[in-house]
Amino acid sequence: ERQLAEFGGGSVQSGGPLRPSCAASGATLSNYCMGWFRQTPGAERDGIATLYSDDNIGYTESVEGRFTIYRDNAKNTMFLQMNSLKPEDTAMYYCAAGVSYATDSCTFNYWGQGTQVTVSS
Repeated sequence: ERQLAEFGGGSVQSGGPLRPSCAASGATLSNYCMGWFRQTPGAERDGIATLYSDDNIGYTESVEGRFTIYRDNAKNTMFLQMNSLKPEDTAMYYCAAGVSYATDSCTFNYWGQGTQVTVSS
């Protein structure tokens, strides 16, 4: 059974860093496109960073330049390095894995349970 699990959320002051990780079991992450999403109460889950199967990367505008998505194939783990955090980055963060059916696209099939990130001002 393919499973994803996020770790490394937490509380940090504005301007600080966090690096949540996404570990996989039952699947080799390098075979999938990967992404990070976040969600606040009452809002939709939004994609913020995607690592495509061709190793291209896309970020939503609000995190570009501050967040970095990357994968450590030896550890079968994906990371999201978050720098210069802002209170508006506070959310539940989810990792996901999926399949690319076209260039720079990813259909996400597998999801983690989420890890909370809280940024205080």
